[in-house]
Amino acid sequence: MPIAAAGNNGRDPTLVRPAEGSTPAGATTSSRLSAVLPPDLLEQVRQRVRLLAGLFAFAFGFDLVLFSIQWALAAARGQPLPAEVASSEPIQWANLLAMLASLGLWWGARSRRLAPSRLHAIGLAYQVCVCFTIAFIAFWQQYAATGILPTLTWVPVVVIIFPLVMPGPPRRMLAAALLAAAMSPAALFLLARLGLVQVTDWSAYVQATFGPVMGAVFAYLAAGVVYGLGREVARARELGSYRLGGLIGRGGMGEVYRATHRLLARPAAIKLIRPEVLEQGGAAAADLATRRFRREAEAAASLRSPHTVELYDFGVAEDRTLYFVMELLDGMDLETMVRQTGPLPAGRVIHVLRQVCDSLAEAHAAGLVHRDIKPANIHCGRLGLRHDFVKVLDFGLVKPLQPEDGEESQGTMAGMLAGTPAYMAPEAARGDTLDGRADLYAVGCVGYFLLTGQVVFEAPNGMQVLARHLSVAPVPPSQRTELPVPAALEALLLACLAKPPVDRPADADALATALAAVPVPPWTEAQAAAWWQAHAPRA
Repeated sequence: MPIAAAGNNGRDPTLVRPAEGSTPAGATTSSRLSAVLPPDLLEQVRQRVRLLAGLFAFAFGFDLVLFSIQWALAAARGQPLPAEVASSEPIQWANLLAMLASLGLWWGARSRRLAPSRLHAIGLAYQVCVCFTIAFIAFWQQYAATGILPTLTWVPVVVIIFPLVMPGPPRRMLAAALLAAAMSPAALFLLARLGLVQVTDWSAYVQATFGPVMGAVFAYLAAGVVYGLGREVARARELGSYRLGGLIGRGGMGEVYRATHRLLARPAAIKLIRPEVLEQGGAAAADLATRRFRREAEAAASLRSPHTVELYDFGVAEDRTLYFVMELLDGMDLETMVRQTGPLPAGRVIHVLRQVCDSLAEAHAAGLVHRDIKPANIHCGRLGLRHDFVKVLDFGLVKPLQPEDGEESQGTMAGMLAGTPAYMAPEAARGDTLDGRADLYAVGCVGYFLLTGQVVFEAPNGMQVLARHLSVAPVPPSQRTELPVPAALEALLLACLAKPPVDRPADADALATALAAVPVPPWTEAQAAAWWQAHAPRA
């Protein structure tokens, strides 16, 4: 669904860098964590907590399994357990409880009801409990076996591991680390009060405290480094007024991410074109592409057809990444639709193509050729209460009909053709000057695909596909599908696929008029609504 978003009025945006430590008054630590890390990085907390819980469940269970094996061997031989093993029998109950608690956290962390920031707090509480359990078992087990308290336990290692695996704000991680370190002398004190160990002087508590506290110091330093890297990622992913979220898709020219306007909190989609993609044609080509990008994005932003994806904003980030901010759509592209559910009925194909023609008619009137019309660049979905509402995508990479100063379009790299071979007009394959009829050829290819589920020409590689577009007559779509194809629709699509541009419909308006005249029952809103109710993709 289209979401309005504020732009930057064409100014060159720079990466927004929030002030260090800036947090609204009264904000909790959890909210600070959510504010600093991007949603998809914050979501990794869930996997990190599960990793730690699974690791310690294995560790506690390992000792339990070893005891069980020794007990089973002794029972099989009819012998009593060795004294050092028998003395650890009560301790195995602590191992069992710790293992079950760890498995419970591992399972519970899967729930989406727990926000990642809250789950982070639970993970730190789990760290404290793990350190207490480890210290309790270590002191009790060695003292029961040897009568001597251990000088080292695994508590300092655990204290250091947590901020490395599950990073968070350094002060928060330090507080958790110090509390976890305090569990070592606390466990020793409890064992002494229960009479399970004997502590002769305070040096035992000092010794039990020193190692974990040093671990807490290292944990604080590690938390600062790891969390700082997370903040850098968050900053680098703020483009203008937008913060990037999860990846939506990836294509030949770049990546598309879900995004949120930082002030309005409204969703959008951002397409990023990385500098390394542009520089494949050399530095000169990259500079040329950036200049063309500005003019073409401005032209694309001027398009107002409801069937053209709305371009909210565009700019160049500090690392020279080009980006387009577009409305976030609800539905799926036509290629996905056909691949998942099969060819479309003729009435629906006409309904879709007429909307595509509405978008192209405005673009052609503005002197722009899309050059990459294909099912993957045509989105079909829901808009308000309407279904099967079409949006033509990638108008940020259009080509003016009359290039200025002999420059290539932003979408064209040196030595490369712009477009997709399966939907490319013969004149585009030859590198000739293009007009709007090249897009109409692609519309014919799209209609062919929607009716049959197959592209017009198939070949082992792109060059062979282009060769067939140049010289081979297409097989009528009615011969490649079992679904009925009206003769008038077939004739119209074959006219769009004519090799000479002059033999195609004169323009997009003429094609839309001809499509409307095809004698076929219209595709209704009720049919579209029923289809989307049955096939709507998961949000």
